[in-house]
Amino acid sequence: MDRHVTLYHSPKSRSGGTRVLLEELGASYDLHVLNLKKNEQRDPAYLAINPMGKVPAIRHGDALVTEQPAIFIYLADLYADAGLAPAIGDPLRGSYLRWLAFYGSSFEPAVIDKAFKRTSESAMMSPYGDYDTMLGTVTAQLRSGPYLLGERFSAADVLWGTALAWTTSFKLVPELPEIMDYIARVTSRPAALKAKADDAALAASLA
Repeated sequence: MDRHVTLYHSPKSRSGGTRVLLEELGASYDLHVLNLKKNEQRDPAYLAINPMGKVPAIRHGDALVTEQPAIFIYLADLYADAGLAPAIGDPLRGSYLRWLAFYGSSFEPAVIDKAFKRTSESAMMSPYGDYDTMLGTVTAQLRSGPYLLGERFSAADVLWGTALAWTTSFKLVPELPEIMDYIARVTSRPAALKAKADDAALAASLA
């Protein structure tokens, strides 16, 4: 099976984590670069890929995938030989899927609400309940580390490591020791450093 993937990508955006994952997986991929400063993500051609006008998105053959958790699940399973996704039947598979889903369903809505100072009158009407409980759930898991699945590094760590790096930089998440130590572990890996350097060069070319 041809495993070559196209990543719809812009540097200094959420798609940076997907580029790190592709490097971690040793994947065969190319980039379809979108210049967000020129609103290329709103061009009709890209809206046909993702009507939300967001990156990342990936194409693999006839398969088109959007939404970060879905992309991470798809890629880590596509490159299962890299060992970044517990297989079905592995006791860690449930926790792995939980943390990928928790990112999109609870973490990101909570930090965006915090950024815009939005509050819900009822925790029952909020997808994440409340910010403090959400953050406490994450930090408790990080303290049991070193990774989300304990000793096993997975694709979920790529997503969370990159997300926590940018949310702490914008002061949306506190710089707690367990969070900062976790970010350092994930972002100092060779794949993350390569993707960061490549993205810096790409961003400079788009300036």
